[in-house]
Amino acid sequence: MNLNTSPSALTNLGPLAQLRAGRLPERLLRLLVGLWLYGFSNALLMYSTLGGSPWVVFHEGAARHLPLSLGTIMVLVALVVLLLWIPLRQMPGLGTLANTLLLGPFTDLNLQLLAVPETLALRWVYLVGGVVVCAIATALYVGAQLGPGPRDGLMTGIARRAGGSIQRVRTCIELVVLALGIALGGVAGVGTVVFALGVGPITQFFMRYLVLRLDVAPAVRNT
Repeated sequence: MNLNTSPSALTNLGPLAQLRAGRLPERLLRLLVGLWLYGFSNALLMYSTLGGSPWVVFHEGAARHLPLSLGTIMVLVALVVLLLWIPLRQMPGLGTLANTLLLGPFTDLNLQLLAVPETLALRWVYLVGGVVVCAIATALYVGAQLGPGPRDGLMTGIARRAGGSIQRVRTCIELVVLALGIALGGVAGVGTVVFALGVGPITQFFMRYLVLRLDVAPAVRNT
């Protein structure tokens, strides 16, 4: 179903209420397709070699100061972000768990399936395609309303509580994370800037068409 871009279109349900909200097979399919596409987007952006997403820059910067692997740092950052959900009253769910467990393997698999671009023009195609696919993937799996991933939950939680648009909140988060990553020594590129400035507006556009409206009684909503 189509809906407007207001954050109120996203319900904030507990884990069990999310599963009972109806249209579960369709929502599970959207969740899995969205996470697969997110992994595909990651692979496109990484193979473009024109600059990673702001979160990648942040993780790389943090790795310069901690005796931990990049993957371990990503897990720790995700846990810290989940703590930020508490004051936002953002509810986790199956989608949150799926994001944590599946996004990495989906990214690895797509890296194996994709060919490495050999020309600058094709690298730019990978970059632009990665940003667009990331926006579609985000709208799909967040719009399934089974609980967003840690970073996207921060985005939707702030948007709902503060009354801002998804576009504005996501862009602000990406820019703040990018600045912190550069300050820590992470390496950014032109692709990082394109991602930070482009993914918010494009996600906002696709949220209009890919978020499912759920028929949930007011009593079971969490406020």
